[in-house]
Amino acid sequence: MERSLKALAKEAKLRMKRGFWEECEKKLTKERENAKEQGINESKLELYFMEKVGAEIKGETPDEFYLKVKRLLLEEGEVSDAIGRLTDKAYYETLSYAERQRYTLELSEKYLRALERFKREYEFEIKGRR
Repeated sequence: MERSLKALAKEAKLRMKRGFWEECEKKLTKERENAKEQGINESKLELYFMEKVGAEIKGETPDEFYLKVKRLLLEEGEVSDAIGRLTDKAYYETLSYAERQRYTLELSEKYLRALERFKREYEFEIKGRR
């Protein structure tokens, strides 16, 4: 559902009243200091931080598939059978041969995007906390 311009303006005004941007500035300053200590590129950190704040403003919910991939990567690292582990076996069994091929290809593409996102986030969220 698209939000009206009036609703978006009202949300922006609420963010300003509640000190959202001041809090963001404090977080960014803290993240910059942390990045400097860890030797992480500050400009990359700022781009990542802006993406994260943008997602928060838009109210984006966490992607279940991404969370599944993230858990797999944190617990076991990159494994050779990742696609097999991420496959919905019950659903897969209902598909024809051609549909199975397409499903596996789509799952592989989603996994690669999730892996790329994880590596980007890992640099700032996990590795940066050590």
